[in-house]
Parts: sequence; C-alpha cells; structure tokens
Amino acid sequence: MIYKKLFVLFLVGLLVVAVGACSKKQTTKVDTTPTGEVAETTEPAVEEVQETPQVETPAVKMPVLSDVYFEFDKSRLGDEAKQTLAENARQLNDAGSMAISIEGHCDERGTNAYNLALGEKRANVARDYLVSLGVAAGRITTISYGEEKPFDSGHDEQAWSKNRRAHFAVK
Repeated sequence: MIYKKLFVLFLVGLLVVAVGACSKKQTTKVDTTPTGEVAETTEPAVEEVQETPQVETPAVKMPVLSDVYFEFDKSRLGDEAKQTLAENARQLNDAGSMAISIEGHCDERGTNAYNLALGEKRANVARDYLVSLGVAAGRITTISYGEEKPFDSGHDEQAWSKNRRAHFAVK
C-alpha cells in the first residue's frame, strides 16, 4: 500500500516536471549574489510576432494658404494679393481635390449690413481669381463674417489693416 502511494506521488511529480518543461518559459542563470553564486530566474519566452505588411499611402501635403488683404472700403485685388492668390492656387492644385472655404472679413468701421456685404465681395473676388488660375470652383465655398471675427481687436489703422482680409480655411 505504501508502495502504491509512493508510486502515485512519483507519477504526479513526473507530471509536474513534464508540464513545467512544456511551458513557454526559459530558465536563465544570473549571477546575483555577492559571493558569485549562480541563481536561477525564470523569464517568459519571447514569442515571435508576425508583422503586418504596411501599405504605402501617398502623403498629401496640407497646403499653407495665406490671407489676402484689402484697402479700406475696397474689394479690389492689389498686386500683392494677386501674388498671394497665385501661390495659394499652386498649392491647391498640387493638393488634389482638397476643399476650402474663403472667409471675407472687414474692419469695425461701417454698419454690420455694409460690412457683411463687403466681406462677401472680398471672398467672392478671391474665389473668382483662384478659379481663373485653375482651381475648380466646386472646391471653394465662401462666407462673410463682416466685422464679427477680427484678427486684431485693436481700434487703430494697424489693427484695421489686418482685419480687412480674405481668410482661407481648409475643410
């Protein structure tokens, strides 16, 4: 009877050793004692990770569109504004079918209704010039904010000149 119990314990011990040997852990020997004795540590085995192939997608460079500025009470494009719009058109044409919104802005002088109408004219003039340079009209929307969203909240000519603009926002 005692031999039977010893035999069962022996089999259980063998089973424990077999299961331990089949696990995915590696035993490494590390010198961790000051006397140079070797201690065993158990670390998890490194599993091989399969990489998924990456698909190269062409990077679309986000255009950096510059505002164009207008004279007081005008919606006419000056030479500098035309140069700026030409650069904006080049970037938009390089960017594919990216859509933009042109926001017309005014300084604080004038009535709200007048400034909304002037802001609309400024946005439309900028849009029309971009279209003349090859940008598809369907990619461009316009909106007027009049004097409602000033870039500079000052109350002098320096601030007002920054607020009389057509601003470009990529959608």
